[in-house]
Amino acid sequence: MKLALSWLTVLPLRVDDVDRGAAGRAIACTPVVGVLLGAFVVGVLELLAVSGVAAQVSGFLVVGVVALATRGMHLDGLADTADGLGCYGPPERALRVMKDGGAGPFGVVTLIVVLGAQAAALPGAGWGVVLLAFATSRAAFGICCLRGVRAARPEGLGALVAGTQHPALVAGTWVVLAAAAVPLGWRAVVAVVVAGALVWALVRHTGRRFGGITGDVLGAAAEIALLAVLVIA
Repeated sequence: MKLALSWLTVLPLRVDDVDRGAAGRAIACTPVVGVLLGAFVVGVLELLAVSGVAAQVSGFLVVGVVALATRGMHLDGLADTADGLGCYGPPERALRVMKDGGAGPFGVVTLIVVLGAQAAALPGAGWGVVLLAFATSRAAFGICCLRGVRAARPEGLGALVAGTQHPALVAGTWVVLAAAAVPLGWRAVVAVVVAGALVWALVRHTGRRFGGITGDVLGAAAEIALLAVLVIA
């Protein structure tokens, strides 16, 4: 859990000697980190509402606060993945594009659309939907790291966590998410199912395009799942 928090938040936590086993256990804990982030977002939204900030403005402010609280890593991954999928050429060229520090046109447009939609959806979402959305977004990592999923590179976060998650554990996590969505209405249940399907489709597509997953793909999966739940639910 400490490793998961150090990866996914700005909390000043340090974990030394991270091996593949510890990384796999950290990935399994990420939905809990999502719940904590969701609770933080609910608090920020309530504070802005009490302060009289307009809903449209508060949505964008919250998106910015979340980016700060997570070091913007998932947004960087979303932009890099979009640029990699948008370029021509073999997997090696796509991976070089993703590793480059800049953001290309595909990445920029993707960030504008995804962040804009998240900002528009957040103020109207109840606290239950916000918690569900952030938990689901971090549960996306489990699908990305299922056994049998390869890493696109021999180094990096993707190589450390790819193939570490048992299918039964991942399936159980998503069943719990779907069950937690039931009290929120049928749209919330559909949102969880759609989010899982989108993440799985992304993993399959990036596997064919890049030869496996990277850390950027994990970030993209989280942002796509978050957007799906917020918009649908």
